[in-house]
Amino acid sequence: MAGARANWKGFLTIGEIACPVALYTAASTSERIAFHMINRKTGNRVHRIFVDPQTGKEVDRADQVKGYALDDSRFVMLEPDEIAKAVPDSDKRLAVDGFIPCDQVDTLYFDRPYYLTPADKGGLEAFSVIRDAMQAASVAALARAVLFRRVRSLLIRPDARGLIAHTLNYDYEVRAAGEAFEDLPDIRIQKNMLELARHIVETKKGEFDPAGFDDRYEAAVADLVRAKLAGKPLKRAAKKAPAPVIDLMAALRESAGLVAGTGTAGPKRKTAPRKSGTKRAA
Repeated sequence: MAGARANWKGFLTIGEIACPVALYTAASTSERIAFHMINRKTGNRVHRIFVDPQTGKEVDRADQVKGYALDDSRFVMLEPDEIAKAVPDSDKRLAVDGFIPCDQVDTLYFDRPYYLTPADKGGLEAFSVIRDAMQAASVAALARAVLFRRVRSLLIRPDARGLIAHTLNYDYEVRAAGEAFEDLPDIRIQKNMLELARHIVETKKGEFDPAGFDDRYEAAVADLVRAKLAGKPLKRAAKKAPAPVIDLMAALRESAGLVAGTGTAGPKRKTAPRKSGTKRAA
C-alpha cells in the first residue's frame, strides 16, 4: 500500500511455508470530528488531572500505577515492567492453525479489519500461491499472532488480489444472544400479515452500497461550525416524529402500496439509509 504505514510486519506461516507480510488498518476513525474541552470563560483548552479522592491532591505522573481491582477498595498494583514480562514476546509469526469455510464465523466475533499484503517483492510468489489456493477452496484461515502486546486470533480470507484479516473477539467477550432475547415472547403472526411483510421486503431488495450511507452527525456538526464562524443561526429541519402504529395490518397495507406504487414491484435499487417518518411498530 503506497504511502501507508504498516501496523505490523512479520511472516504468515502455513506448515513449512513462510511468507513475509505486512498488516495495514482497513478502517480508520481518524477523519471523524473530535471535540476538545474548553474553558468557557477564557477560551483555553483544559486538560485532565488525576486526583486522590481521599487526600484531594493531584497525583504526579511518577506516582501513577496500574491496579487490578479485587473489589471496590482493594487493588493489586502492577508495575510497567511486571506487565511487560507477563505479556508474551512477539515472534513475528502469523501462524495458521487451520482452514474453515469462509462464512462459518459469525460476524459477532469480528473485531477490527486489516489488509494483509506481501511485505516485499521476494514474498509475492508465496503470497500469491496461498491466496489463490484459498480462493480455489473457498476457505478462510484461522491464525494466531502477538499483535499490539496481546495474543490475538485472526480470520484471514482471500480477496481479489490480496488477503483481508479480521482480529476476532474471544468467546468470553461475546454476549450470548439468549441474554438479549430471553424476554421476547413467542407470538403467532397472521398469514396475510406475513405475506404483506414479505412483499415489502421483496420489493425493497437491493445491493449493499456503503457509499450510499452518510454520517449525518458529522455533516450536522460541520454545518454548525460553519454557521457559528459566519455568525449565522443554524437552520434546523423540521422533525417529524414517527406515528405510533395502532393498526398493524393497515400500516402493512399502506407500506406495501407506498413501496409498490400501483401495486406492482418497483425497480431494485442500491440499499440506502431509510428516511425518518415511515410508519413502524411502536
